[in-house]
Amino acid sequence: MKIVLLEPLAVKEEVLNKLSQDLLEMGHEFIAYNKVEKDEEVLKERVKDADILIIANSPLNGNVIRAANNLKYISIAFTGFDHVDLEACKERGIRVSNAQGYATEAVAELTIAMIISLLRNIIPSDKVVRQSGTKEGLVGNELNGKVVGIVGTGAIGLKVAELLKVFHCKLLGYSRSESPKAKELGIKYVSLDQLLSQSDIVSLHLPLNDNTKGLISEEKIKLMKKNALLINTARGPVLDSKALAAALNSGDIGGAAIDVFESEPPISSDHPLFHSRNTLVTPHIAFATEESMVKRANIVFDNVYSWIKGEEKNIVL
Repeated sequence: MKIVLLEPLAVKEEVLNKLSQDLLEMGHEFIAYNKVEKDEEVLKERVKDADILIIANSPLNGNVIRAANNLKYISIAFTGFDHVDLEACKERGIRVSNAQGYATEAVAELTIAMIISLLRNIIPSDKVVRQSGTKEGLVGNELNGKVVGIVGTGAIGLKVAELLKVFHCKLLGYSRSESPKAKELGIKYVSLDQLLSQSDIVSLHLPLNDNTKGLISEEKIKLMKKNALLINTARGPVLDSKALAAALNSGDIGGAAIDVFESEPPISSDHPLFHSRNTLVTPHIAFATEESMVKRANIVFDNVYSWIKGEEKNIVL
C-alpha cells in the first residue's frame, strides 16, 4: 500500500524514520512531505494514489478526498477532526482515526499557566518593569481557593481539575455526560448557567460540533461575574469572540486567555480580541510541546499499523 504523510509532524527526522521503518520492511511505500501545502491541485496530485493518508491539523476538503481514488483510511495526528470533510469520507467508506490523548498534559499545563498569568498580571508586569515602572496597579490575585468551572470533563478537563486540586480550588463541572473520575476529583456537576454565574474562572475543554458551536454566547457571557476570567484552549467557535471582547471592554468580566480562534493563525489584526482589555492571546500552542509531538507521532503511526492489521484504534468514523 501507499502511505502518504501530507504535512510535517514536528518531530525530528530520526523519529519519523524509526516510526516508518516497519512500514517499509512490510513492503509498503511511504512518502512524507515536509511542508504544508494549501494549493488544492497540488494536494490532489499528492493523494491520488494513496491508500492511507496521515495528516495533522491542516484542512482536508472533500475535493481532495474524492481525488484519492484508492484512499481507504486517514490517520489524523490531532485530537480534533472538524478540519476533515467527514461527509466525503462517508461517501467513500473511508475510515478515520485521531490521536486523542497526546496533548492532555500540554494543554492542561498551558491552561494553568494562562490562569496564573492573568491573575498575577505577568504580561503587563513584564512591560512595566522594562519601562522602569513599579507594581502600582498590578497587585494581583491568588489562584488558591478560587471557584473554577470546567466546561467539558473529558481527559483534558480532568487533567486541569487534577492540577487545580493542588491550589485547593473548588471545582464545578458541566458536560454532556458525568464522569465518575470527575466526581472523585471533587467536581460538582451543575448546569451551564450555574457554572458561569458561580465561577471565578471558567475554562473551556469541549470539542467543536453542532451542539457546542457558539455555546458561550453573549447571553451566557452576561451570566459571568464581573471579575471572572474566561480561558479557551478548546476550539475558537465554541464562543462568541465579539461578545467576549465587548464584555471585556465594558468591564463586565475581568479577563480572558485565548489560544484558539475561528480559524488557524495567522489571525487578522482586526480580530476583536486583539483590542480588548486584559486579554492574553496565543497562536494555538496549547498542544505544542516537544514531548506531545513525539507522543502524537507514536499514536498516529500505531493507528496506521493497527488498521493495516485489522485492529482499528481511535476510530472516529
